[in-house]
Amino acid sequence: MTISRTGTRPVQPGPSEYFTGSVRVERFAEAKPPSRVSIASVTFEAGARTNWHTHPYGQHLVITSGVGWVQVEGGSVEEVRPGDVVWFPPHTHHWHGASPDSAMTHLAVQEAAEGGPVDWKEPVSGEQYQR
Repeated sequence: MTISRTGTRPVQPGPSEYFTGSVRVERFAEAKPPSRVSIASVTFEAGARTNWHTHPYGQHLVITSGVGWVQVEGGSVEEVRPGDVVWFPPHTHHWHGASPDSAMTHLAVQEAAEGGPVDWKEPVSGEQYQR
């Protein structure tokens, strides 16, 4: 058994090659074989967001605070609030982040394949974000 105590996990900035704006990532659980599951708490300041990306086995988001936006390619931007749970099926091109006027925090739960848990793509443009 392992217990990871609150306040002991490092919080790191979201890398600028994968995120737009101010983002903080606290990793709760890394995939430890044979498990493939990882969990992170991600906080987006107002207007911050991920790049477009996919996950080999899909991704669950559990919104824990604030107001966020999520979108799958070809779909409309949807607003999410605390208590909402979002499921992105495997290989679904999508992005997520905070609304323009509110920070947002979510738990991200995904499984890793041989190449990792995520395949990062291009940034979400300002025009795509504002739709």
